[in-house]
This record gives sequence, C-alpha cells and structure tokens, in this order.
Amino acid sequence: MSGGLVALLDDVVAIARLAAASLDDITAAAGRAGVKAIGVVVDDTAVTPRYVTGFSPSRELPIIWRIAKGSLRNKIVFILPTALLLSQFVPWAITPLLMLGGAYLCFEGAEKLYEAVAGHHDTPTEEASKLSSKAHEDAMVTGAIRTDFILSAEIMAIALAEVAEQSFVSRALILVVVAVMITALVYGVVGVIVKMDDFGLKLAQGSSGAGRTFGRGLVKGMPIVMGALSWIGTAAMLWVGGHILIDGLDKFGFGAPAHVLHDAALAVGHAVPFAQGVLEWFVETLGSGLVGLLVGGLIVAALHLIPRKH
Repeated sequence: MSGGLVALLDDVVAIARLAAASLDDITAAAGRAGVKAIGVVVDDTAVTPRYVTGFSPSRELPIIWRIAKGSLRNKIVFILPTALLLSQFVPWAITPLLMLGGAYLCFEGAEKLYEAVAGHHDTPTEEASKLSSKAHEDAMVTGAIRTDFILSAEIMAIALAEVAEQSFVSRALILVVVAVMITALVYGVVGVIVKMDDFGLKLAQGSSGAGRTFGRGLVKGMPIVMGALSWIGTAAMLWVGGHILIDGLDKFGFGAPAHVLHDAALAVGHAVPFAQGVLEWFVETLGSGLVGLLVGGLIVAALHLIPRKH
C-alpha cells in the first residue's frame, strides 16, 4: 500500500515537473513570438492615442480601458480561434485575409490625410458638443477597436508563424500569452502617454522648484507630443498596411516590390555603414508607407472623388 502511494506521489511529481517545464517553454516561446511582432506593437501604440485626443481628462483612462478590453476580445475571441483553425486546415487563406485588412488600414490612413487636406473639420462649437457626447465616445472607441483588429491580426499572425512547429495546444496557449502580454504592454504605455500632462500639472503645483519647472514643461509639451502621435498613428496605418500588402504579394509569387524595396534599403544602408540598421529600416518603412498611400489613395478616390451616377 505504502509502495503504491510512493509510486503515485512520484508520478504526481513527474507530471508537475513536466507541466512546469511546458509552462516555461510556452512562456519562452511567447516571449520570442512577441519580440518578432514588436514592430507592429510600436505602430499599435502610436495609432491608439489619436482616439482619445480632445476628450476631457476624466474620460481618457476609461476610454483606453474600453479599447484595451476590445483589443483583448479581438485577439482571444475572434482572431486566435480563427488563426488556429485556418493554420490547421486552410493555411493558404491567412495571407489574403491579412491583405484585405492591410488594404483597410491603407484606406483609413489615406482617408485621414484626405480629410486633413480637404478641410473636413467641425466648427469649434460642434466639436465641443461632439466631444462631450456619449455617442461620439462610442464611435471613437468602435473605430479604435476596428483599427486594432487589423493590427492585432498582424501581431497574432507573426506570432503564429514563429511557433508554427509547436503542437496545436501549445500554439493556442502561446498565442493566449502573447495576446495578454501585448495588450497589457500597448495600452499600459498608451495610458502613461495620455496622462503625462496631468502628472506634469501635479508637479507644476508642487513645492520643488525643479519639479515645477519639469511639470510646466510636460504640460506645455504633451499637446505637441499628442499631436505628433496622431500624425505618427496615421503614418503607421499606411506603412503597416503597405507592408502587409507587399509581404502578401511576395508570398503569392509577385516579389518585385519586396525585392526592389529590400535592395534599395541595403544600398542606402551600405552607403552609410555607421547608421546602416536605422537607414535600412527607414527606407523599407518609407517604401511601405508610399505603397500604403498609393493603395489607400486609390480606395479613397473611388469612394469620395469619382462621381457616381444616380
């Protein structure tokens, strides 16, 4: 009896060790997959603050929390099971679906530029009225979650490609860890960014001279930072969308755009060796952005500029 109990305890310990090792493997794989997706994570972080610009300070964090919950729901409820099933049964369908999402990002970025150039803005009174309404907040949150869906799909696709050799269950667990980790990182950083002016105001009202100076600098500087992030977010939609399209065309055998862009980036990088990595990234990002602007511009023109027969 005692021998059987000892054997059972040995089995339990062995299973526990195996589970701990598997958890370590999953965590490590999730970390590697998350690092691969870090470029899109940066873009996601740049895009989101534009959706809370202009709201009252008391609504900023609640709005970010609503977007974060929507983002996690996107990843775990919709994207994760779809990605796993597609990768298991119809892996060829992932690329065209991503390209459709990339085209939507290009359209949204180009439309923001079109609205800025065409002067489609509300009057100050109308804008203030809108910003105080729940309907406007709901619309902005919905738009942010919709944009996040495409970026999240790209993040999860990159992560999935990194762990494609794992078992189905391991892939699922790894993607759950990536989804939670990335969402916490992105919206934690966004929360810090949008509340920096409030932090600066508190410092400006403090007793320390250096603190007051630094606080006043934050209060004055954050509107500029938020304005810049809004434009960076628009640019990010274009370059991420363009990159998705270029990469998708390459996978379908039309690799000319990807090869031309890669060769141009290498040429510029080799010309300035001390900044090779930065310049290669810049050239590839610029090229992807131009492709995104071209595709998005064509869609905007089709929807807004081409006369329709009635």
